[in-house]
Amino acid sequence: MTELTHMTDAKKLPPAVQRFVLHWGEMGDVWGVNRSVSQIHALLYMADHPLTAEDIAGRLGLARSNVSLSVKELLGWGLISRVPVLGDRRDHYEAEADMFEMVRRIAQGRKTRELDPSLAALRRCVAEAEGDAAMSAGARKRLQAMLTFIETIDRGYAEIMRLPPPTILALIKMGGALARFVEPLGRRKRGP
Repeated sequence: MTELTHMTDAKKLPPAVQRFVLHWGEMGDVWGVNRSVSQIHALLYMADHPLTAEDIAGRLGLARSNVSLSVKELLGWGLISRVPVLGDRRDHYEAEADMFEMVRRIAQGRKTRELDPSLAALRRCVAEAEGDAAMSAGARKRLQAMLTFIETIDRGYAEIMRLPPPTILALIKMGGALARFVEPLGRRKRGP
């Protein structure tokens, strides 16, 4: 059992919300995100009104300092925002409620932190390999193939993110039908 199931304030959360917060925290671990950050995001996503850091700490049984650091990270990702509450000088936070926008922000954050540095490194490696007599032709070819693939992913991501959300959702729903349509085109390019 995790810490949330032991907290007395957690009993104020409906069981489904409690289960969701715990699961989102576990998924955060899988995705390489701190469990507390993920749990706070889940709690704010499920909240009917903005919460203060004290509210969050009490409901999740987390240290106030942990909440503060986690909130900063979530603000940096653009997944939550500060909202003013009339008559209260404390900061209140709410999560982005639009699922599509939330996923878009996560994807952009991951691209910025993971894909962009990899592209830059691969470009440097390919440039260095071109003038290096110690590099085999095969190794140069594999580096170039990886760079070409990652650049294709990067361009595809940019094109998809420019589409309006309903178009992206329609493409996702098409799934296998779209793949069956595109597959013959790919075979023509590769040859028999």
